[in-house]
Amino acid sequence: MSAALPSATENTLINRLPKKQRSDFIGCCSHVDLPLGTILCERDEPIRQVYFPLDGFISIVEIMDGHNPLEVGLIGNEGMFGSTLTLGINSAIQRAVVQGVGTALCMSTRQFMSELSDSIALQRTLERYIYVMISQLSISAACTHFHGVEKRLARWLLMTHDRAHADKFSLTHKLLADMLGVRRSGVTIAAGALQKKKLISYVRGQITILDRKELEAASCSCYKTIVNDYARILT
Repeated sequence: MSAALPSATENTLINRLPKKQRSDFIGCCSHVDLPLGTILCERDEPIRQVYFPLDGFISIVEIMDGHNPLEVGLIGNEGMFGSTLTLGINSAIQRAVVQGVGTALCMSTRQFMSELSDSIALQRTLERYIYVMISQLSISAACTHFHGVEKRLARWLLMTHDRAHADKFSLTHKLLADMLGVRRSGVTIAAGALQKKKLISYVRGQITILDRKELEAASCSCYKTIVNDYARILT
């Protein structure tokens, strides 16, 4: 597990608030489940609620006519969904869908905007987080274009591992193919190569991370860049 990411059952962005503000902020939230496959918001739809994951994770997915969905970002308990509200933008840029079962602290957009206007600490934290997300989106775009499927799969599994807070998680071939923007056959070959190296086990949609250190070595440099950006800006 990357040292830059927090443990489960807490959210780093909320934890950055001063103690009294943090307590008040959490008191305004609802604790909700994040069922697998739930679409929290579609592109261009108004953001009605913001989510601060405690465990599990949310995929930010780009949808283009005639193409399968492509994941461009991941949100776990290091972040939040709805951060663009900080910029005065109340519509979603991409689809947000739950790809890892978990829980989150949830707040209405109206309440969130009230909290935001009253807290300089929250504003500054989210401005930094938006920078990190922009960096993640740009790196993901470049990674998709320049790096091979096996290295990209290793990066995606590492990012998922960080946010799942478990060595085993459920990922089907179809989901992996959609997230990487490749055919299922490409995922089969890449996952098979990682299994052959004994970095992962992949059985009936269940992936187990067997050797985290070597999986990092098998990944492209994009993973370390994303983690280092987060550590530099938000820790």
